[in-house]
Amino acid sequence: MRIKNVSIVLAGSAVLASLAASPAGAAPSSLPNPSVTSVLNVQKQAIANGAPGALTRIDSGTSTYRISTGWADTAAHTAMDADRRFRVGSVSKSFTTVVLMQLVAEGLVDLDASANTYLSKPLPDDRITVRHLLSHRSGLWDYTNEMFYYTVPGFESVRNKVFTYQELIDLSTAHKVNNEPGAAYSYSNTNFVVLGQLIEHITGTPMATHYQQRIFTPLQLKNTSYVHPQTTIAGSYARGYLRQDDTTLPLVDSTEQTVSWAQSAGAVISNSADLNRFFSSLVSGKLVPPAQLQEMMSMVPVNSDGTQSYGLGLRGRQLSCGVKVYGHTGTVQGYYTYAFTTADGKRSMTSMANTSNNGTVNTTLGGTLEAAFCGTTIAKDSKFAISGAEEFTEDIAPQVLRR
Repeated sequence: MRIKNVSIVLAGSAVLASLAASPAGAAPSSLPNPSVTSVLNVQKQAIANGAPGALTRIDSGTSTYRISTGWADTAAHTAMDADRRFRVGSVSKSFTTVVLMQLVAEGLVDLDASANTYLSKPLPDDRITVRHLLSHRSGLWDYTNEMFYYTVPGFESVRNKVFTYQELIDLSTAHKVNNEPGAAYSYSNTNFVVLGQLIEHITGTPMATHYQQRIFTPLQLKNTSYVHPQTTIAGSYARGYLRQDDTTLPLVDSTEQTVSWAQSAGAVISNSADLNRFFSSLVSGKLVPPAQLQEMMSMVPVNSDGTQSYGLGLRGRQLSCGVKVYGHTGTVQGYYTYAFTTADGKRSMTSMANTSNNGTVNTTLGGTLEAAFCGTTIAKDSKFAISGAEEFTEDIAPQVLRR
């Protein structure tokens, strides 16, 4: 098989699906071939549950699979395609971690030193180390719990606002901590806002410049950018649609925003090809030295059955076919992202659905991991399925239960 291109319009609905794989080659050893059919079925289910559109790109050996479904722009009825740019949300945390780990390799930062060593205004607890921040074990309360307790009003209140790092940190430290430093994993955007401030304070260089010089340019990520506090996305992109807490109300177009509420915790823009290249290059040792990469990929379980884990700025997922993949999830208003790669970087997958505040869609989209890396669909009651509970938390307001 050399090239496969198929276009499908599903009768009786406003759903456009397109598939492309080119050129086809052997899958990386020991991995089943990706299942394009299973990916497409996951995307169709995500759309049935409220996503306007979805895309997936799989890079596996010499093969590339592009699968897209639905709409990139509902008003213009522009079809989704797998090359469109989007806001990657918390996948940005892995980019920030690479910058930080390069500084560690350069001798400018000690992972086990108090973070206050490197900050202009100290955190309230000297025991919080840089490692605690990178692994979400600082205990710092996540300010987004309060900011986005009411989803759309919270978003509209900050859509065009520009924050300093310190303003966001102060919103966090006004609350009690979740736990003692190092005592437990507790996901918090505050950690990576602190890391952004730390990086800029010790180097005197903006995060945008670090991203560009240390990651975007060396990897030739031409569709990846950090434009904070600008509100627009350049080039061909998917619009984002935020579900309201009252689900009888229409989706809110959330595409244009400063993302200043997240910055180094979630404001990167990219596309599926660039995210696959980024994570493949990261685990292949092209961005950080071996010692720092080992630190990043040293995982600690964060759920009861051990199928999910977290290292330093990286998530790990154990899949049903025995493979463990590394990457990150991302949530920002209007976008859900899963971007993961195998430990050798030989197969990478990015999936995005252009909605958020919809736990069913987020759970469903996670099914593309099994389809891409194991070539199968996992039953909802399998331990390898991402939790399908009626209530869930996500990367935004992680201590607020959503539906």
